[in-house]
Amino acid sequence: MKRTMRITRIALVTATLAGTLWGLPLGSLAAAQPPAPGATAQAAGPEAGEAAARLNKKEFRDVKVSENQGIVTLTGTVDLYAYKAEADKRMHKANGVTAVHNLIDVAGSSLPDEVLWAKLVDKLAYDRVFYGNAFNAISVSVQNGAVTLGGHALSYFSRDSALALVDYYPGVKDVYDEIQVDPVSMFDNRIRMQVFRAVYGFPTLNRYAIDPAKPIRISVQNGHVELYGMVDSQSDKDTAFIRANAVPGVFDVKNYLQVAVQPAKKQK
Repeated sequence: MKRTMRITRIALVTATLAGTLWGLPLGSLAAAQPPAPGATAQAAGPEAGEAAARLNKKEFRDVKVSENQGIVTLTGTVDLYAYKAEADKRMHKANGVTAVHNLIDVAGSSLPDEVLWAKLVDKLAYDRVFYGNAFNAISVSVQNGAVTLGGHALSYFSRDSALALVDYYPGVKDVYDEIQVDPVSMFDNRIRMQVFRAVYGFPTLNRYAIDPAKPIRISVQNGHVELYGMVDSQSDKDTAFIRANAVPGVFDVKNYLQVAVQPAKKQK
């Protein structure tokens, strides 16, 4: 009997609570829910509301959206540059939005430019190791946390991979894409492989193939070859140039290889 009475009481409490909730207006029910993480709208109007709804994720919790005659302005902070770029893309898809002013600050960790540069160079050197990264010659420059990527990429996949790596790296405040994607042709593909074999297959140069980062980078554009990277000596630089230039079908070779600074010998 006691067990039956207890169950009855619980049922009555539940029913009473449900009746109370059903009696509330819909607006009161919505107000009772915790606010969803994401951006907040700072201006009235359907455009601002829809724009803010597109940033309804925790990554954009500190982002504010204001709208004036179809022009959306984004302010606030995010932890990574990738979130800033993603917010911009989402805003351009909102109905009624004609332009976006992206004033979001990247408030994550900050690194000195030289430290950030060294870390990004190391990361990019090993990016797409098993997808022909010897044919990616992507340059990096950093100024006040803003990163510019230039040079050459073998494909759009390689370019996009490099950009994504930098976008999500802590400390990056902005990213500028100046990478050139090399042309695609059977003629250039043949030259790439023949230059690769000619350079890395030579006895004094094959040690550079041990490291998957491959310091000798080969870019081919319509039969024109460019060599990038770092070698140990002037002799290695000259040898790589001679070997590449001897490949049939190569129109010319530009040798941008750099020679590593050798430590000074101690005087006796």
